[in-house]
Amino acid sequence: MQRLTETLRALTAVETTSDLDASPRRGRRFGRPWVVGVIAGALVLTTGGVAVASAHKTIDLDVDGEVRTVSTFAGSVPGLLRQEGVTLGEHDTVSVNGRLHDGATIVVRHAKLLHIASGDTVTEVWSTALSAEEALAPLSEDAALLVSRASSDGRPVFPLDLAKEGPARVVADGTTTPLDSGDVSVAQALVSAEVELGALDELQVVSGSEGVHVVVTRVVVEQVTTTEEIPFTSSTTNDANRTVGTRVVVTAGVPGVRTVVATVTTADGVERERVVLSDEITAEPVHEVVAVGTKPKPQPAPAARPATGGDVPASTGRSSAGLNWAALAACESGGNPTIVSKSGKYHGLYQFSVATWQSVGGTGLPSQASAAEQTMRAQMLYERSGAGQWPHCGPRLFR
Repeated sequence: MQRLTETLRALTAVETTSDLDASPRRGRRFGRPWVVGVIAGALVLTTGGVAVASAHKTIDLDVDGEVRTVSTFAGSVPGLLRQEGVTLGEHDTVSVNGRLHDGATIVVRHAKLLHIASGDTVTEVWSTALSAEEALAPLSEDAALLVSRASSDGRPVFPLDLAKEGPARVVADGTTTPLDSGDVSVAQALVSAEVELGALDELQVVSGSEGVHVVVTRVVVEQVTTTEEIPFTSSTTNDANRTVGTRVVVTAGVPGVRTVVATVTTADGVERERVVLSDEITAEPVHEVVAVGTKPKPQPAPAARPATGGDVPASTGRSSAGLNWAALAACESGGNPTIVSKSGKYHGLYQFSVATWQSVGGTGLPSQASAAEQTMRAQMLYERSGAGQWPHCGPRLFR
């Protein structure tokens, strides 16, 4: 009686696990009571339950790396998977399909949707890898797996463990923290490394020289206000009431201010994006006006000539009295006794070179001497060499 009960139970299992291979109509038409009745009749006519023994199989079923030994009377892989409650999606894989045989190994891999970043490109890929380490192996060195922060509590969402074997590390805030075990989730890794995530921080899983790395990028978005100076412009105006060489600031120049407000995004302290919200001049520059005197200076009385030394040539007999020295100065320097040419070679009212200045007894720089001394030494130069010392402006002496 006990053997009969076991045989009935086994044959009942054959019917329920093999119905993947039967049509729905057939299953509805006959039903289980009919099968049990047939089995009972068959037991009278046969011995030992041979048919039951031949239908039984022992299968190794590997589902995503978890292997278990399964006893089944299913005749096909779909029947076995249905018996074990294993469902398949569009991208999942099964190593064997079709009929089953005793001792077979069935490998099922459920695919996970991964986001792979390479440079500025992000690609969606379905992968049956069991770990991030396995998923990264065939990719280029610069590839990274992006970790989503899409959960309601902001925790990382990643469909793979980091590594089934080998080391894993967390890289954050300039520090690399090794993990005790490589077979951990991203969330567990961050807890182990005592790394807290900000609301905008980004996560990537990359393949490093020392195993898999979870890289945390600190992202900060803030509003930044900057100001910059706007230079003021300047112009001169002639003033006949002021003597030649006089410069007076009539209106002081004031720099303007430009204010820029922008939203700045930084990643680990490096600016990633800047979006200008406003850019406006908040203070207009004030234009500078300088009055330049044009009134000729009064001619100084002829000064006593210094004793002629070996470095000061004697007069040639030309008289400098009565010449228009103010006109010459206005032409040469704009009447400015301290002016220096852009080349730095010529100085003062009459644009002496240092060598010429020294040849008429001057010391130091001509532009540092008084206007009276400059005029005296210009007269000495004229009396020695004539108006040709000032090829362009010399004729103005006689106006």
